[in-house]
Amino acid sequence: MNVLSLEALIENWIGAIGLGIDVVGVVIIVAGIIWSTFYFLFQPKEEQHYDSYKGRIGRSLLLGLEMLVAADIVKTIALEATFMSIGVLAGLVAVRTFLSWTLVVEIDGRWPWQIARNTHKVKDHDH
Repeated sequence: MNVLSLEALIENWIGAIGLGIDVVGVVIIVAGIIWSTFYFLFQPKEEQHYDSYKGRIGRSLLLGLEMLVAADIVKTIALEATFMSIGVLAGLVAVRTFLSWTLVVEIDGRWPWQIARNTHKVKDHDH
């Protein structure tokens, strides 16, 4: 096996891995939306039912976006590491990071770098 065929084989594998990560990201988003909607429609209604629905969808989107960013990094760095492709990757990562931050604000009511507000009282189990 010569070096060129080995290099082509590795590029094919990396491309397939990147595509697989892309598919996993999309599946996470779609499955999260379906599960959240099912849970929203068929579970007993609670006081903040809509907020829980929004939070579940937001968490699915966050995880899916992280997978899509990972796929972009794998495909760009490993397959087409040119200044143009790295610039496009930087733009994609910036947009997806901004989307992730706004989703965190929507779900948690705070920026990702802010300390989480403790909304649940800690139960004292020491008697």
